[in-house]
Amino acid sequence: MTETVERMLPLYEAKMIHQFDHRWATYEADGSVRDVTLAEKQDPGFAALPRYWVREEVVRDRLGDRWDRDWLLGWRDICRSTDVRTLIATINGGRASPEGGTLLAFPDPAAAAPALLAIWNSFAFDFVARLKVGGTHLKYFTMRQLPVPHPDQLAAKVPWGAVSWRDWLGSRALRLILDSDEMLQVSREFDATLPNDPWDADQRRWVRAELDAGCFHLFGIVRSDVDYVMETFPIVKRKDEAEFGSYRTKEQILEVYDVMQAAIASGTTYSSPLDADIHPAGGSDD
Repeated sequence: MTETVERMLPLYEAKMIHQFDHRWATYEADGSVRDVTLAEKQDPGFAALPRYWVREEVVRDRLGDRWDRDWLLGWRDICRSTDVRTLIATINGGRASPEGGTLLAFPDPAAAAPALLAIWNSFAFDFVARLKVGGTHLKYFTMRQLPVPHPDQLAAKVPWGAVSWRDWLGSRALRLILDSDEMLQVSREFDATLPNDPWDADQRRWVRAELDAGCFHLFGIVRSDVDYVMETFPIVKRKDEAEFGSYRTKEQILEVYDVMQAAIASGTTYSSPLDADIHPAGGSDD
């Protein structure tokens, strides 16, 4: 028996994450897996339990000189164009994922990660991903074919305000993912604070509507095409109609899209009802 103390990191499998959510599912002691409850997500001390653990030295060896942060950005490998969403990505705080069905990305600069996450999880980006995915995998060669904006485009100012696309998108993505003690390192790196109630359903829905509307503008998609794109997500529509009686996701996105368009046309600033709770993404470009 060795007397060396080794730090073990959890292997975060794809089934354990969802969009902007690193605690989507957890394993039980008997090996079964279940969805994390809302009450558990509202507890910042709750951590999802993995099935496997990996020695920290193995993770460091796999990452090599490609990544030196204590958090990982990744997306689900297993997917289908017929699922509720095809591209499912999040940021895991201090989590090991060297092949657990979660494929990793190493953005350069690292400060662009939250904005990149926002773009990946948008309906605009997912619409293209669904056209590219022909089987049940979303591998690197497919991701390289998808329309990720150039860094210069993300450095430009949004057409309705004085902040860059990177900061505007990134700050809202952080608002969604900074939900537990595991994300404290991420919050420190991006000079952000954990929201008071990150799992308030109405606020999360509005933040996501702003992100989606913003990404539709980022990609230059006109309103009629926004309506069309949203209709190509039938499971989202069906679930909304069952819960709310209408396609609320599309309605909120179009509502925000229109307000943004009016601000662009008038040369004014888009004012978010959540501005007081959203801070610049910040982060170091090192």
